[in-house]
Amino acid sequence: MSFDFFGFDMRLLSGIRAAGYENPTLVQRKAIPAVLEGSDVMGLAQTGTGKSAAFVLPVLQRLLSDDAGKKGPVRVLVLTPTRELALQIHETFIVLGKQTGIRSAAVHGGVGFGRQLKDIKKVTVVTACPGRLLDLMERGEVDLTNVDTLVLDEADRMLDMGFLTDVQRVLDALPARRQNLMFSATMPETIAEFSTKILNDPVVVKVAHTVPADGVDHVCCPVPVHLKQSFLKALLDETEFQSVLIFVRTKRWAGRLAQRLMKSGFRAVDLHGDLSQSKRRRALDGFKNGEFNVLVATDLAARGIDCSGISHVINYDMPDTVEIYVHRIGRTGRVDRKGVAFTFVAVEDQIKMEEIEDALGSSLKLHYLDSFNYSAPKTDFSAVDKSGAAARQKGPRSKAGKSFSKK
Repeated sequence: MSFDFFGFDMRLLSGIRAAGYENPTLVQRKAIPAVLEGSDVMGLAQTGTGKSAAFVLPVLQRLLSDDAGKKGPVRVLVLTPTRELALQIHETFIVLGKQTGIRSAAVHGGVGFGRQLKDIKKVTVVTACPGRLLDLMERGEVDLTNVDTLVLDEADRMLDMGFLTDVQRVLDALPARRQNLMFSATMPETIAEFSTKILNDPVVVKVAHTVPADGVDHVCCPVPVHLKQSFLKALLDETEFQSVLIFVRTKRWAGRLAQRLMKSGFRAVDLHGDLSQSKRRRALDGFKNGEFNVLVATDLAARGIDCSGISHVINYDMPDTVEIYVHRIGRTGRVDRKGVAFTFVAVEDQIKMEEIEDALGSSLKLHYLDSFNYSAPKTDFSAVDKSGAAARQKGPRSKAGKSFSKK
């Protein structure tokens, strides 16, 4: 199936081809017809499945079909939990709708009101974080009385971040007659209940939301907690990679680990919630354009990252749930590209590892480094051999063996 199947306007097809899209993904094949028909949609799909385009494309097509004004009023409102995701979706509207003339704006914190007040004038699509949008609404700076399409993206993350009350306040200001599209990677009870309040007889689009994406090699790296730093450097030295996304649990550790990697000769940068907006943008843009090829991030800050060339994901800290594991590794192995997900597993992580293996339906492949001293005392990067430049040209070496010892 090609994108021609959906009967898109030639201007939209031009944007699709210019963006390099070839064939629709599964979530796009399922969701696009429902959105085009005007139905409400409940989409359950993980990161990396093409879900943004699954609503951006049909929304743009409906605007073109209605001959919507290109300079307002606001007809489409997309709510997202993070600045990065808001910017990513806004960029998707811009790229895919380049030939349509339909104008879009992103509304989020971290930048001055003046710039955003200018951006939202005479636009048809607004992608916003709930908090900043409410600020503009209270100041009377944004008119949502003509909104006929609402999109809630990553609804489960909005719940985690405590945004549902703000979302409800926004919804109360919208016209009751509208199309509602909700997308979530998971469906906790609270989200299920919330969806019943806003979705009318929705078409449910479910695409492997609890099973990690195909195209990823899942690898277990048994390593004591006190040796994780030195093991990380040794692993990077012996792995040929294009770009690596490393997940850690805390903002403080993201910064410290990135600094230590930089001192060891890696082009590394950190991404977390305490960074200023300008530093966050530099980190994301630098990672996308290749200035940095190692990004150390927390789970929350990593939401919204849309980089197609991530070859490896490293779970430096074990994810707390299978859903978080799915979100993390969804950053690699996208569409037709292969990816590798390394997970560092200490003895205390074995129960969580079992849960991940149950979700996968198989044991993770064990990976050991021949040159690494697993019985060494605590070390940092300075204690590791500095001859890793040549070793980085080598691929990872995996040993077959029994599953990592479980109790």
